[in-house]
Amino acid sequence: MGKVYMKLRVMPSDVEVDLEKVKEEVKKVAPENVEIKDFAIQPIAFGLKALLVLAVMPDEEGIGDKLVENIKSIEGVESVEIESQELI
Repeated sequence: MGKVYMKLRVMPSDVEVDLEKVKEEVKKVAPENVEIKDFAIQPIAFGLKALLVLAVMPDEEGIGDKLVENIKSIEGVESVEIESQELI
């Protein structure tokens, strides 16, 4: 079974959300077999910034959805979008 590389865009609920705290929460809520490889902050508009999350996980059904749902449950997160996903 292979691995999947997934890039997620995490949008905060407003410009006041501390993305450093969100990063730490993402690490905590990631399922056991998901490895968070990197984070980046992407300016959007009017001071709003998105958190980009790069994760590697086994090619198992539902694991990506579980990661997305867990991140959506973090306080201050408005939405989570899968920007890209590929088999590695």
